[in-house]
Amino acid sequence: MLGFSHYFKEGLRSILDIYNVEYILFLLSLLTVFTIKDWKRVIILLVFFILGYTVTLSTDTFARIKYDADLLAFLLPLTIFFTSFTNIFKKKDNFRYHGNMRKNYVLALIFGAIHGFSYSKYLSGVSIGKVRIWDQFIAFNLGVDLGQVIVSLVFLVIAFLFINIFGVNRRDWVMVISSGIAGVALTLMFELKFW
Repeated sequence: MLGFSHYFKEGLRSILDIYNVEYILFLLSLLTVFTIKDWKRVIILLVFFILGYTVTLSTDTFARIKYDADLLAFLLPLTIFFTSFTNIFKKKDNFRYHGNMRKNYVLALIFGAIHGFSYSKYLSGVSIGKVRIWDQFIAFNLGVDLGQVIVSLVFLVIAFLFINIFGVNRRDWVMVISSGIAGVALTLMFELKFW
């Protein structure tokens, strides 16, 4: 029987796996407007995202919700595109405005719930038999959480280097990163041909 460490590593792998780029891109699209000075807001953002996906991950894992897998596959890049696209139109002086932060938290919660279905699909794919609460579900979820913390820290350090050390304008940073992520998300959406 596979134990806690196996499912913890699977959760970590689900985030850090380069072939599951949707998870990393969504996280980066959420983080693009933040700098390392905003670490408290980043923690709150991650908590909202974790709450969102934990609810749907647990509900779908243990209650098996019926949903259209093709629609879900389309919604993942759509959440990435929407988040990045809204970043492009934020004014520089509004990055730290509390109202914008609240919108980011709500987006993280709602879009986290959408991503939770995908995590559930991944967990059921690596589980043997029925998912057990402790050594599978909780271990997997903690692995996902750690993966998101790692991606967030690396990205914020890179942002710090570019903005504070190399002198890249913060607005330019947000525009370039958000535009690139939005472009990749659009490509993923058109490849799915959901409509």
